[in-house]
Amino acid sequence: MKQYIHQARLGLMLIAALCANANSRAQLDPSVYQKDTAKVDQVETYPNEMIAGELTPGKGFGIVKTKVASLNIGLYSIVRYLNQLPGEHDQVWQDHLGRDRDLTGRNDFYWHRVMIWFTGFVMTPKLTYTATVWTIMTTQQTLVYGNLQYRFNKYFIFGAGIMPNISIRSMQGPFPFYLSTDRTMGEESLRAGFTNGFFVKGEVLPRLNYVLMLGDNLSILGIAAAKLTRTMSKGVGLLWLPTTGEYGPRGGLVDFEHHDKVATRFGVNYTHCRDNRFNNTGQPSPDNTQVRMTDGVLFFETGALADGVTVNEANYDMIATDLGIKYKGFNAQVELYYRSLTKFDADGPLPVSSLRDKGYSLQLSQMVIPKKLCIYGIHSYFFDAFKRHPWEAGGGVNFYPMKSRSWRLNAQAHYVYKSSAGGTFGLYAGGQTGTTITIGTDILL
Repeated sequence: MKQYIHQARLGLMLIAALCANANSRAQLDPSVYQKDTAKVDQVETYPNEMIAGELTPGKGFGIVKTKVASLNIGLYSIVRYLNQLPGEHDQVWQDHLGRDRDLTGRNDFYWHRVMIWFTGFVMTPKLTYTATVWTIMTTQQTLVYGNLQYRFNKYFIFGAGIMPNISIRSMQGPFPFYLSTDRTMGEESLRAGFTNGFFVKGEVLPRLNYVLMLGDNLSILGIAAAKLTRTMSKGVGLLWLPTTGEYGPRGGLVDFEHHDKVATRFGVNYTHCRDNRFNNTGQPSPDNTQVRMTDGVLFFETGALADGVTVNEANYDMIATDLGIKYKGFNAQVELYYRSLTKFDADGPLPVSSLRDKGYSLQLSQMVIPKKLCIYGIHSYFFDAFKRHPWEAGGGVNFYPMKSRSWRLNAQAHYVYKSSAGGTFGLYAGGQTGTTITIGTDILL
């Protein structure tokens, strides 16, 4: 009996030694790890410039990679302080119909957003997956979503799952490399959201990329399948990188990589959808919270366009054009917007039959200390259907303590006039006129 026990111990020790040896080789083998997209090599290109439904993490942690599958885990997280001034409890603003609305500006600290990415390939490197755990504490929402992609070649990549509607530049991959810790008012006001669907993307000509998508609606967040209609969202986007063929990791808005040659990008995106409020017109608050008018009011809210009248469906058409340049730590981007809301289906008479809004956003940044300190400015303005002309202007600073994009400290102050963006997801409250201060820190692994 003792002999059998001794032999069993020897066998277990041998197995443990082999496993430890294999594990050490896996940890030392560079092929186990995916490319670190938070680092930059001037000779590299960045194929996620025209992204559709994917948020490529940084290096993350290479858990396993075999001939048949791989698994990588990445993480993004942010904590921030937000103060929307003047902030009085009795602050009143008027919507486009002159009706008084109350606003209490936020003054709070939040562990705001966490994203955990599980990425890799299955059976063949051509078939990749992304599964994301996403939580927003300010809205008390937690989801698990993702997509599958199959790369036939560089000209044709097919994907299905959760994806962004191709409406503006910030929906195509730069997250979290914004100047601030969230989008500007110009970006946030008119954009579409994320939905379920499929897309095709690729390189149609050298340095010219395309993406086509078909989705369920403008934003699937909070919308159950039973509430969806039979109409779908459609989108198309083109991206041209004429000079260097890249624009840094994810096309981020800071020239952290310090381009020695001028990098340029030009993009145009279009999205169409016959969108719905997704709940009974007898309920004043719609389930569709994606579409806002430029006075900050939800478009499908009862009384949005006329007292007691509810719009149930409408056409949403959005086109945006962006132009950007990077050179020796400087980055400039301007984006032009045009959105139309037409063909209203309402339960009563309305004073207008369409809303057409135009606007722009401008973002400038300069790395004053390479890989360490960035200063930036932002500005947005709208020529809107209500002639309210909401705008914002401000700026901030980004500090990278470890000379890496993996850890950032951000502080920003901006003044907003009759904010057209709203909600607790971002930095804006609908209708606000005043200064907003935000201080935050985020990490990307």
